[in-house]
Amino acid sequence: MTLPSAPHQPLTSDLGEAMEFIRNVPIFNDIETNELTKIVRVGVRKKYKKGSIILLEEETGAALFVIISGKVKIVRTDDDGREVILSILGENDFFGEMSILDGLSRSASVVAITKTELFMIHRRDFLKLMQDVPSVAISLLKELTMRLRKADSQIKSLSLKDAAGRVANVVLQLADDIGTIRKGRVEIDELPLQQDLANMAGTSRETISRVVHMFIKKGHLELQGSKLIINDYEKFKSLFV
Repeated sequence: MTLPSAPHQPLTSDLGEAMEFIRNVPIFNDIETNELTKIVRVGVRKKYKKGSIILLEEETGAALFVIISGKVKIVRTDDDGREVILSILGENDFFGEMSILDGLSRSASVVAITKTELFMIHRRDFLKLMQDVPSVAISLLKELTMRLRKADSQIKSLSLKDAAGRVANVVLQLADDIGTIRKGRVEIDELPLQQDLANMAGTSRETISRVVHMFIKKGHLELQGSKLIINDYEKFKSLFV
């Protein structure tokens, strides 16, 4: 399987827009304007259609990717060819950092689940940036630590919780990753397909449908088309974490 041919362009056509975007990426929050300008000038934009394979597991990693718009899923495939979704990432999230740091092959595949635009920084440029601006390295370490904690929580959910607990954990993971909070309610736009949710929870589509509707009946969740709403995020979290 080959990667799709994706158009790309230097992120210099609109410097102001690019600078504003980069400032909103957590690992670049503390960078001075002159360093941000360097990032903008060495990075490139790449666009992918829904369903496109962005990265393949086991291929050599040569770049860090930041999501400008859209959503992607991080997946691994077991020996039987079944897909396991590790996480779903949205705007301002990044991926590819492990291969950037250790120079080894990719640990998972990345697939666009919506039309997606990415900002790509080559490995040599990002490594130099971390040397020149230590705050980037510190921010990256904080992000990696947070992802490890989330992975531990996911493993615990898959191994110890019942079906309702697993599905609730996935809903909370999506809320944290791509949700928008408004007065205690969390809205998850463009909810992933039921099969993707099942792959995240380690269960079946039928179980996802049954448990979600049970949560809706109890008043925990609302479903409006492809949008899922957690009516009281803190209460829902307290029930299942």
